[in-house]
Order: sequence, then structure tokens, then C-alpha cells
Amino acid sequence: MFEKLEGIEKKVLDLRARLETPEVYSDPALYARTAREAKELSPVAETYRRWKDFARAEEEARGLLSDPELGEMAREELESARAGRERTERELKLLLLPRDPNDNRGVVMEIRGGVGGEESALFAADLYRMYAMYAQTRGWRLEVANENMTELGGIKEISFLVEGEGAWSRLKFESGVHRVQRVPATESSGRIQTSAATVAVLPELEEMEFAINPADLQIDTFRSTGAGGQKVNKTESAIRITHIPTGTVVECQDERSQYKNKDRAMKILASRLADAERRKRDAAVAAERRSQVGSGDRSERIRTYNFPQGRVTDHRINLTLYKIDQIMDGGLDELIDALVTADQAEKLKGEES
Repeated sequence: MFEKLEGIEKKVLDLRARLETPEVYSDPALYARTAREAKELSPVAETYRRWKDFARAEEEARGLLSDPELGEMAREELESARAGRERTERELKLLLLPRDPNDNRGVVMEIRGGVGGEESALFAADLYRMYAMYAQTRGWRLEVANENMTELGGIKEISFLVEGEGAWSRLKFESGVHRVQRVPATESSGRIQTSAATVAVLPELEEMEFAINPADLQIDTFRSTGAGGQKVNKTESAIRITHIPTGTVVECQDERSQYKNKDRAMKILASRLADAERRKRDAAVAAERRSQVGSGDRSERIRTYNFPQGRVTDHRINLTLYKIDQIMDGGLDELIDALVTADQAEKLKGEES
């Protein structure tokens, strides 16, 4: 491990030196790539430097233990340095875990109302609002591609893109079935009802990243519609793309520009087809490869939102938080931090076994 860390430290110094050379500085694309690589490796190099400082202080303190005048102070310094070295060693093990190559990508998110009729559609709308507010707190950009709303303001289904640093690394844990327990707005007797909505999270891909044969596509244009079929656009700017071999259909009608709608629809289609390929591959090795905090399968119940009790429970890590209002207002960090930590712990276990 330490040989690898020495190499990373030298590489960061080299990258930083290269950023100051005319060759790199005058080439915006090369400068951006070099700066990005330096930024990704810097936390490892800085943590390793702290580890070396603690190790050096520990060695120096150990050499002073036999000194009659400095022995007591040396023992205190030894304990402090040892604790610091062990802490940074744990941090280094986490930093050196294999990274998800998609972590810095944007995501395509899709929410669909499930069991529970109108109440599930209303809950799907609440989930969309939760993610929109979370994206805002993280400084991410959110763009709706397509939505199908009910007369009461619920969402039958919605597709949207979230773009920003670390979007996939945080939101990838949200795939699955989200269950809600509450008294529906449509319920006159005041009985608590259970319903659900399904969330899918896919890494955003550019069209060229996943080869799609144009001959396999059927592209239709139509007029955008609002809730209940109300026309909201007089021009045929909405796009429907059908991938004929798989029957996958993507619609995009949020933009008034047909070109922008097509661009978004192709991104979503590429992400969906790549995800289908990944699932096919994973099925062959499902026993070996199962995500530590759940498979991310959209049929798997991952979380329950119980409004009467004010609690949210994530079933994958058995975590319950009595902060439902805060969470529904986009305060997802505590939940997601716990999922990230659980994921890292399982990966560490796998590395050590």
C-alpha cells in the first residue's frame, strides 16, 4: 500500500508542476484533464503526508521515552501520534478503495407512481420535490425531460436529469421502491394507507458513449401536453424515440426546442440501454456481485416514509430517522452519508478478506 502511496504523492507533485508549463496552460482541454486528475489524487497525497507526519512524530516520541525528564511528555505525544497515524491509515484505506467510474457523472432519474392509485402519484410528486430540493442544496442543475401528471397534481411518471459534481456518487443509492404510510389527501375517513413509488437512477451517458444504430430507432414528433391532455405547446417540438430491438420508449417534451428534446431523449435512451446491458451482465454473476446496500433493483423496497410517526426507515442498513419533514424538504445528507459509509465498510471487508 505504501509503495502505491509514494507513487501517488509523486504523481500529484508532477501534475501540479505540469499545470504551470506553457504546453499545458495554453491547451484548455489538456489543462482541464490535468487539473481534474490532480484534484482527484490530491486527497490521497495529502492524507499520506499527514500519515507520514504522525509516523515521524511517533518515532521521535518513542526515542525520548527513556529520558528521565521528558519521558512523561514523550508518552503523551506517543499516544497522540499513534492515534493520529491509525486514524489516517483507516482514511487511506478508504481513499484507496476502487472508485466507481461513474461517480462524477450526472444522473438520469425516473419516478413512477406504483401501488396505491392517486395517493401513489401524489407521493411520487413529493419524492420529486424532495430530490429537486436536495439538488438545489448541492448546487446541482436539474432539468425535467418528461412528466405525466394527474389532475390532482400527482405524478404518474417523471424523467429528469441531475448534473453536478458527485451527483451519481450520492444519488445512486436511491434506486428501488419507496413506500409511504400516511392518511391520503383523498381519504375522507382518516385511515392510514400504504402505497409506493418506484425510483430508478441511471448514470447519464452521452449518445456516443453507447453505440446505438440509427436504423434501430423510430423517431416521432408530437405536441407537448399537460395534465389531463391539455395542450401546452402549439408546435410539434416533443420527441418520442423508440428503440425497435428492445421496445424501449423515451419521450421528452419539456423544452420548446425539438433539437433540445431530441438531445435529452437520446441521453436518456443511451443510459437506459446501458443499464439494461449491465443488468443482463450482472444476472450472470448475481451471486458474486451484489451491491452492499442493496441491489438497486427497482423491485426492491428500500425505504419507508411513515408520516404519522414522523420517521423514515432505510431497510438496507436498518437506519431510522425521526426527521421526516426535514428529509422531505431535501435534507437527505444524513441518510446518504450512512449509506455511503455502509457501502465503504462492505468494500473494505471485501478487500481485506
